[in-house]
Amino acid sequence: MQIILMEKVVNLGQLGDVVKVKDGYARNFLIPQGKAKRATNANIAAFEARRAELEAVEASRLATAQAQAAVMAEMVVTVQQKAGVDGKLFGSVTNADIAAALGKAGHAVEKMHVRMPEGPLKTLGEHLVSVALHQDVVVEVKVVVAAEA
Repeated sequence: MQIILMEKVVNLGQLGDVVKVKDGYARNFLIPQGKAKRATNANIAAFEARRAELEAVEASRLATAQAQAAVMAEMVVTVQQKAGVDGKLFGSVTNADIAAALGKAGHAVEKMHVRMPEGPLKTLGEHLVSVALHQDVVVEVKVVVAAEA
């Protein structure tokens, strides 16, 4: 199916690109999420009429994400969990815990944007965690896992 992208999609294309994807991916994900429209002549003409507006919105989202990343790069987030005497946690610190801690610090981040390629944190100490604020903006945040008193 031919679609026109309404925003940048990772590993697919930029705003305004006309790409061919599998029907199910377009119908079940891209179109309902508002990330794409079918590439009909009417939709392409409508997109070209709104292109400047959509590019301005995308640029403002990128600028906002970059400003937030500059602030978050300096942050140290502390998460407290129950731990044993050997420094291992009873449980783990997940991306949801980190997203909640960032929310308390004034940075609203969804848990799906917190990237932990090595899995949940299971030991006390300092850890670096990636937070994707935008497709092009990924910031490293220092997370300190401390034992609950």
